[in-house]
Amino acid sequence: MKLDRYKTHDIEIVIDRLKIDESQDNEKRLMESINTAMYHGEDVLMVIDQDTNEPRYFSRNLMCPSSGISYPNPEPNNFSFNSPKGACPNCNGIGELYVVNEKKIVPDDTLSIKNGALAPHGPEKKSWIFKQFHTIAQRFDFTLSDPWKDIPEEAKQMILHGGKDKFAVESKLLGVTRDYNIDFEGVANFIENQYKSDSTSLVRWAMEYMDKVECDVCEGSRLRKESLYFKVDGKSIADLVKMDVVELAEWLEGLENRLSETQRKISEEIIKEIKARTQFLLDVGLTYLSLNRSSKSLSGGEAQRIRLATQIGSQLVGVLYILDEPSIGLHQRDNEKLINSLESLRDVGNSVIVVEHDKDMIERADHVIDIGPFAGKHGGEIISEGTPKELLSHNTLTADYLSGKKEIEIPKERRKGNGNKIVLKGCTGNNLKNVDVEFPLGKMIGVTGVSGSGKSTLINETLYPILNAHFFNGVKKPMPYKSIKGLEYIDKVIDINQSPIGRTPRSNPATYTKTFDEIRKLFSQIPEAMIRGYKPGRFSFNVAGGRCETCQGGGLRVIEMNFLPDVYVECETCQGKRFNRETLEIRYKGKSISDVLDMTIDDAVDFFEHIPKIYNKLKTIKDVGLGYITLGQQSTTLSGGEAQRIKLATELSKRDTGNTFYILDEPTTGLHFEDIRVLMKVLNKLVDKGNTVLIIEHNLDVIKTVDYIIDIGYEGGKGGGEVVAKGTPEQIVKDKKSYTAKFLKKELK
Repeated sequence: MKLDRYKTHDIEIVIDRLKIDESQDNEKRLMESINTAMYHGEDVLMVIDQDTNEPRYFSRNLMCPSSGISYPNPEPNNFSFNSPKGACPNCNGIGELYVVNEKKIVPDDTLSIKNGALAPHGPEKKSWIFKQFHTIAQRFDFTLSDPWKDIPEEAKQMILHGGKDKFAVESKLLGVTRDYNIDFEGVANFIENQYKSDSTSLVRWAMEYMDKVECDVCEGSRLRKESLYFKVDGKSIADLVKMDVVELAEWLEGLENRLSETQRKISEEIIKEIKARTQFLLDVGLTYLSLNRSSKSLSGGEAQRIRLATQIGSQLVGVLYILDEPSIGLHQRDNEKLINSLESLRDVGNSVIVVEHDKDMIERADHVIDIGPFAGKHGGEIISEGTPKELLSHNTLTADYLSGKKEIEIPKERRKGNGNKIVLKGCTGNNLKNVDVEFPLGKMIGVTGVSGSGKSTLINETLYPILNAHFFNGVKKPMPYKSIKGLEYIDKVIDINQSPIGRTPRSNPATYTKTFDEIRKLFSQIPEAMIRGYKPGRFSFNVAGGRCETCQGGGLRVIEMNFLPDVYVECETCQGKRFNRETLEIRYKGKSISDVLDMTIDDAVDFFEHIPKIYNKLKTIKDVGLGYITLGQQSTTLSGGEAQRIKLATELSKRDTGNTFYILDEPTTGLHFEDIRVLMKVLNKLVDKGNTVLIIEHNLDVIKTVDYIIDIGYEGGKGGGEVVAKGTPEQIVKDKKSYTAKFLKKELK
């Protein structure tokens, strides 16, 4: 018998047959047989009782005596899903699989294959795949014009999952028998194979007909089943990482008393270390995070605070720590914990530099350095420094907002809205507890709540995917919900987030807002350009012809360093101007195309005052407070807040219907008090036109100005997921349980 070389086999070798007889001395033979069996069986042997034929297992390893399953001696790798020793073999340690959903392949079973019942292939066309369908139809005695629901089940299985078959058909006219061979891959199998391909576009296409499901072998734990059989106090490692930090801290409390004497001695130092690290996470306000949370789902502030917790745990002294906006995504309640953690780092002998706009953080600092006076080329100077008290006496924008001379004003009356609303019911994604929520339209809505309470799950993971799928056929699947009503009252949804407007140095504000298209058309209509036959493409730094070919329109040369990051130097041919000499000779009002890209938005607004198509787009960028950036500034150098405002400006420059639903997630991240005032002015313009703006926010300067608040809580993680309070800010502050109400009350006074 030949064994399959690609499969793992268990081979049982008979080492010895012997009868235990007290009159005979079999001890030596028995020892030799046991040693031989242990050697060949890799420390496992099986003894079969001759009378009962029952096997019994013996092993030097950890082994179950009844089933014979043997476990390796535990190592840290056995409990890591990043190691082959610990990862679930079915999902490779990911915990999720993409599987083909047949309902997505055949969304409407009343259609025929001819009319497009199979969504991946569409209506019938002249192609090899439809010839195969005709052959299968002949084999199972149906036609491609029959509705999918009437096709025989065997035929459906072959079309979806493939198969091989041979059959003969006799021609009634000619009396000739013709043989057919079917060797069909199957639509579902084809989709699975495309998903495994190296092409990004094919993978994305395949995912349209697939669902992400939990791995049925490891049930999402990502580990081998053998790893899950090791337990401490009745809990496997998968049980522990599902807990949030608070639950883990509670389980660790008194764990020593629930262990045996031997276990206690082994684990004493380990438990002490785990307790200390858990406490550091609690101290920086990350109580709601579960330990198995994917790092890509963390906000920038959360990731930074995890690194901060690691540093606090290292107990280093004499270190300079630099933090950039660590309060991102933090509710005022948790902000206090973060500031205390930073002060404890300082108190043990370290220096902490924080780049921050948060009022509480500035007031608790020992020394404040204020840079300004404005942004971009109008800034870059140290305009004030000293203690927070000394700062208040200086005549700066920051000092004016801290002292109360300037403030973001509370509106005299809240908007009544247009009377319509979107009603979302039965949301149960992540920690949401069957939440029903109403979004009144024609208002500015604020969604508030402590970190981890479920705001992003409700809006970004449930509401936005529903709206995006309804208006733009978005592929992202929303979190579970029961029903939604009121979609007829809006005509589109726009999510304005802080992701970059472009990921390469070639992208800039002019190209993103399509202003550069109009500028290139303008330059191509100059008499000199028309004489030379220059078209708009001549003035693009992405197209050969007008660009500098030495740097290919980048303005920079890349010098590759073998073991160091690449170095960018100015192109020696065009001196960073991006275009060749002939293109730069074409001038409009004395400026070349390169000079225009180097202009600030403020200058460009005046320069193109009489060209409405260009002026209107540039004016909206200026209105959102970005007059200081240049038209050609690389998008990779823009902050998240700047990128978000460029997206806002792009939307503002379009014709709006007054029925748009805008979603912004923490738009004030990285913004100064003055920038927030400018942003709110723009958002209010959108709402005044009849649109609805929904903001997920912790910043009280924003929350106090909205028309309607939906407060999610009470706590983060499993303690959240409920609507705590809803109404105008004045109604919210009357709520006794809401943490947001407690802090908002001070602002409204």
